[in-house]
Amino acid sequence: MLPAAHRLRRSVDFERAVRRGVRAGRSTVVVHLAEDSQGDGAPQVGFVVSKAVGNAVHRNLVKRRLRAATAPQLERLPAHSRAVVRALPGSADATYAELSRDLVRGLERAVARLRERENVRP
Repeated sequence: MLPAAHRLRRSVDFERAVRRGVRAGRSTVVVHLAEDSQGDGAPQVGFVVSKAVGNAVHRNLVKRRLRAATAPQLERLPAHSRAVVRALPGSADATYAELSRDLVRGLERAVARLRERENVRP
């Protein structure tokens, strides 16, 4: 389970992460990551699982798997960061191991892109 301090809840935070952040896509998920100087230092993660993934049973299964796979990865995220993990339709047929692998690789790539962006800024 994802601790409450690490959950992204407000729609405005989702929007900021998606619009202002970097993006890293994999076959089952897309990760949007942005740094936000507001709030406490804990990284926060939110999930978007649309009806394209499947019915409510499939969507909830994907959300539970993504939350479980994200919890051990929180220490890899920079402080003050906001991540949005968007499940793609292929995530409904993916195993937990596949989802976890794609999530980890997506987070790693998004963090690397965020660091590149910070180094380029004047």
